[in-house]
Amino acid sequence: MAAYLQWRRFVFFDKELLKEPVSAPPVPEREFRCPGDAAFSVCTSGRGSLVLGDIEGNIWFLTRTLQFSSFQAYKLRVTHLFQLKQHSILVSVGEDEPGINPLVKVWNLEKRDGSGNPLCTRIFSAIPGNKPTEVSCLIVHENLNHMAFGFTDGSVVLKKGDITRDRHSKTDVIAEGTYPITGLGFQQSGKQTHLFVVTTENVKSYNVSVKDFPAMELDNHGCSLHCSALCDPSQDNQLIVAGDDCVYLYQPDERGPCFAFEGQKQIVHWYRGYLIIVSKDKKSSKTDFVSGNGQSSEKQILTIYDLDNKFIAYTAAFDDIVDVLAEWGSLYVLSSDRKISILQEKDTQTKLEMLFKKNLFVMAINLAKSQHLDNDGLAEIFRQYGDHLYVKGDHDGAIQQYIRTIGKLEPSYVIRKFLDAQRIHNLTAYLQALHRQSLANEDHTTLLLNCYTKLKDSSKLEEFIKTSESEVHFDIETAIKVLRQAGYFNHAVYLADKHSHHEWYLKIQLEDIKNYQQALHYIGKLPFDQAERNMKKYGKTLMHHVPNETTELLKILCTDYRPSNEPLPEREPGSRYENKANSEEFIPIFANNSRELKLFLEHMIQVQDNSPQGVYDTLLELRLQDWAHEENVKAKKQLQEDAMSLLKSGLFKTVFDKALVLCQMHNFKDGVLYLYEQGRLYQQIMHYHMQSNEYAKVIETCERYGEQEACLWEQALGYFARKEEDCKEYIMSVLRHIDRNNLMPPLLVVQTLAHNSTATLSVIKDYLVNKLQQESDHIAEDERRIKQYREETKKIREEIDDLETSAKTFQKSKCSMCNSPLELPSVHFLCGHSFHQHCFESYAEHDTECPTCMPENHKVMDMIRSQEQKQDLHDKFQHQLKCAKDGFSVIADYFGRGVFNKLTLITDPFPGRAATANIDAGLQRDLLMHSKGTA
Repeated sequence: MAAYLQWRRFVFFDKELLKEPVSAPPVPEREFRCPGDAAFSVCTSGRGSLVLGDIEGNIWFLTRTLQFSSFQAYKLRVTHLFQLKQHSILVSVGEDEPGINPLVKVWNLEKRDGSGNPLCTRIFSAIPGNKPTEVSCLIVHENLNHMAFGFTDGSVVLKKGDITRDRHSKTDVIAEGTYPITGLGFQQSGKQTHLFVVTTENVKSYNVSVKDFPAMELDNHGCSLHCSALCDPSQDNQLIVAGDDCVYLYQPDERGPCFAFEGQKQIVHWYRGYLIIVSKDKKSSKTDFVSGNGQSSEKQILTIYDLDNKFIAYTAAFDDIVDVLAEWGSLYVLSSDRKISILQEKDTQTKLEMLFKKNLFVMAINLAKSQHLDNDGLAEIFRQYGDHLYVKGDHDGAIQQYIRTIGKLEPSYVIRKFLDAQRIHNLTAYLQALHRQSLANEDHTTLLLNCYTKLKDSSKLEEFIKTSESEVHFDIETAIKVLRQAGYFNHAVYLADKHSHHEWYLKIQLEDIKNYQQALHYIGKLPFDQAERNMKKYGKTLMHHVPNETTELLKILCTDYRPSNEPLPEREPGSRYENKANSEEFIPIFANNSRELKLFLEHMIQVQDNSPQGVYDTLLELRLQDWAHEENVKAKKQLQEDAMSLLKSGLFKTVFDKALVLCQMHNFKDGVLYLYEQGRLYQQIMHYHMQSNEYAKVIETCERYGEQEACLWEQALGYFARKEEDCKEYIMSVLRHIDRNNLMPPLLVVQTLAHNSTATLSVIKDYLVNKLQQESDHIAEDERRIKQYREETKKIREEIDDLETSAKTFQKSKCSMCNSPLELPSVHFLCGHSFHQHCFESYAEHDTECPTCMPENHKVMDMIRSQEQKQDLHDKFQHQLKCAKDGFSVIADYFGRGVFNKLTLITDPFPGRAATANIDAGLQRDLLMHSKGTA
């Protein structure tokens, strides 16, 4: 039970008398009075009008513009009115004749009869059964299917069906008692409809949706007439029953809360969450319920209660209140002197400001919530409340209010107030709430963690960082940075490990904790891409401190990497590695660990026959370094064999120049010579032996590779010629090869050896004698051929002359084509060939040419044309060569076109004559021209 004496009183409504509208500004306003002389007996409101019924049977309608209209509804008087809120239907109860015979009329306010009055759609008597009794109260359901009447004898009549029609309407008497009915009310709960029935002595509820209308008694005391009302949905549509001592709220199946509001209640209404009670100081008997307009010398007190927020929103004294009506967003108080007072509720902001002035922030918050103020408005109230508490020194209470502003108020506004070291606990609470709502930024996370570290509150710190991933409300990376900076390395590592911030985990482990073994183990658990990236980044550091373990991890990473915390998959035979890094990229990691590098590279070339080029190059360099620094002969020999096996292996794919440079740098003779040989650099092999003064090797090189490069013998001769030592034996060996293969002119040989003081005439005597003999033989052969050519030329000229001056006798008896005896007709040529005519026509391409001699003749003619063209090109070439700025480009162009290529004519011997070659061009032309003809 709530005692209203403890409730605060406010003036949340403005009161003023209703004034008549004025036509011109100079005319003073006058108080508005309802028209007519008869006293008003009943009032209601809705659908944009105030509806009044007087004791003369008239029903009046007052619009918002203060326009009155009326019609005669009953002949005697109107006793009850009910205006539906959702329909333009008005239900009235009144009397048309003397006696107890109340009539119910249903009016359709949207339709008019012939007189212009609202259309009456239904009229029926309200007497229950045959007992004449007066109607005490009336209620109509908004669904237009239920209507109930209460009577002074305790009866309740329920009308079911369409209330606007007589048809399909059913009448039931659901209650018969001894106490007058003082209040009725419908409550709809889903498909169930309940009817509250209030008497002067009890409160009951009936389920009118069920047959036989089961009843439940809710209380054993009731109220006077007009002292009950139904709440709105904000109070779950409860029934309000106002007794003289208390106000009770009821549900259909139980009694609700109770409020101790003293005073004799006369009128009770519910308006927008407010309970309106009109009471008087003098207590009256409950039997006065019939005379609702009884006069009293006592003042009537109108009080407006806010049951949710527990305060009195308005209270004022009035004289002779007829009723309180709610319409157009205001309350209208009708008094017996026909005046109307308006109670206009103040706006929410004004009410809040009134509460702020009195520092009633809790009440302001509750009021704002009940008024459905938006979140921004609530946040502003929380801020002002927090400021008030902060000024009073209640920092704990203030921070709780500031926490309620999160999401609306800028966090910096609160943080600045609590930066003092003495307020660090409050600041920590605010920052925690900020993180819980996922509204913290990096700076807030930094500040919260600094608060934890300043407080040395390890338990709170661990609780903060060890929340589940679904509950993390802070920036992980920022938290790791702050913890690391504050020296909480283990906490930072835990956070990095839990949220997979691999780089931060490794950075702290390696740079701060110095736990290299753990860092290496962590890398081994990472996915391939991240493991590869972190090994490239931290590989040198790990190699320096844990070389063996690092080397083993690199071997795995570059072959078939699997995270160590994953099970090994079953691999099919011959399957390829899926995840493997490029081993060449990790070579720089072994900068100061050559032993581990050598083991790593040797492992790679064993398991991967397609290792990158840099692997073989680096391994070769390491083996050559070991060979160069090894002093033990046996070990040095083994290292030499290892290096050569690497060079000779089919797996070695090193760049030739780089391998050669490495062998030369370490003076690895066998490797240098092998690479020269593989690269076909035979001159380099010989020069290498020349630099080492290995004469026999020089001769051996010439003998081995002289066929591929004949110039080796010339270079060898020049090499020995420059030597002042006695090299006669080697020079003579070279000369024999030069002479045998005719590699150098004798004069050049003599000039080459002329600078050698040890090369006497006896050294080249045999060579010169042999060369002179060869030259003599060549001269004799040339003279013989000249003589032969002259004799043949002479014979040819005589033959030409004979052809020009004498007749030619054809004595050939066989065809030159088919070799069969000649038969007429036949074809004869001056060259001496004869053919059957059909053979000639079958094989000859031209009628004037001998088919047998034609190929040879064409060769001769082609040679002649080529020589003529070259003669023309010679002049053009000389002209271009003189005019060109770059003569070499002209020569190169002509070489590219094959102009300077040597043309050799190969001919078959004439019949009966020996073959000749290199015949003078003029003679060839004469022979060809004079040998053509037909018989």
